[in-house]
Amino acid sequence: MPVRLVEQAGELHSLLEALPGTDTVAIDAERASGFRYSQRAYLIQIAIRDVGIWLIDTAEDIDLSGLSLELNKKTWLLHAATQDLPCLAELNLKPSGIIDTELSARLAGCERVGLGSLSESLLELDLAKEHSAADWSKRPLPQEMIDYAALDVDVMFELWDAISALLREQEKLEWALQEFANLVGFSPKPALIEPWRHLPGMIKVKDISKLKIAAALHAKRDQLARDQDIAPGRLIPDRSIVAAALAAPTTRSELAKNPDFQGRASRSLLSTWWQAIQESPDLEISAEPLDKSNGIPNHKSWERRFPDAHKRLEQLRPVVQKLASELNLPTENLLTPDYLRRVAFEPLDDIAGQLRSYGARPWQIGLVTGPILECLNQTESDPAA
Repeated sequence: MPVRLVEQAGELHSLLEALPGTDTVAIDAERASGFRYSQRAYLIQIAIRDVGIWLIDTAEDIDLSGLSLELNKKTWLLHAATQDLPCLAELNLKPSGIIDTELSARLAGCERVGLGSLSESLLELDLAKEHSAADWSKRPLPQEMIDYAALDVDVMFELWDAISALLREQEKLEWALQEFANLVGFSPKPALIEPWRHLPGMIKVKDISKLKIAAALHAKRDQLARDQDIAPGRLIPDRSIVAAALAAPTTRSELAKNPDFQGRASRSLLSTWWQAIQESPDLEISAEPLDKSNGIPNHKSWERRFPDAHKRLEQLRPVVQKLASELNLPTENLLTPDYLRRVAFEPLDDIAGQLRSYGARPWQIGLVTGPILECLNQTESDPAA
């Protein structure tokens, strides 16, 4: 298909003319997550089957209001939709329907669901992915990156043909359609209140003064990264924040000599990091995390604090895992683990209604309610189970 690079609003004319003639478009977005603070889209790829491919350069401000009027009426064919929907929504681009090839491949039991792997296994195409983690904010874009971006959407229609055939063979197409309908209302999780608590290795940090050091360094890094529009990890990595918190240095020199305090800006901005540590005692933080995802305690504490709930969860997990294995799909796609934990913590009389209230889809509820009820009844009648 012909490929057009769109760098200003006037060059969208051919796309706007073609959109009314189709119900479904393939769409993808390229970000610069490992390079920039922003999660914005720097390039949007749109393909119309047997018509053409448009690569829309959004590095500079471009008026997409006319495009959104037409594009938002369509069903979008995406791969791993939840990764791209937020940055597209920032540009007021929101689908009326969704087809997700990654999600549908999971339901079809495909072992590897990356775009490259699926293209190879289902289409016998070698889809190079060497630019997947590239800096898409740099301009001008090299021709090899432009070619890569076009190929990402070029294969989508054939890929969906192949996956949908698998779903029909396995009588799972209705499951996929319900999942797609659920995705249309997708919104990302709200930002964490205390993101520093979720850094890898923070479980080792117990003392309140050390927790404050981690909070202060994380806040300073975030401020600098936002001001410079650079990925926070390119200043100092997460592990450096944890290392500094654990060491709790008492002098600037002590911080500088810490071999685990690393990163491009660990020494060039040493005074900044040290100032953050010095000011950390003034921070007000809670001893317990403020972020509560679902209103129930962390399941890792259940064995000690809530032994009955722990027992139910231990009994329910293998039941759902076994059913997922029989259906040839990942356990987490059969039932979101958080939903199972909530049922285990406080099962209601109406398990189907309980799951529905959490957001489980009808196909999931129909499959898991019976086995869950049977397991709960068995656990209740046989305390030694």
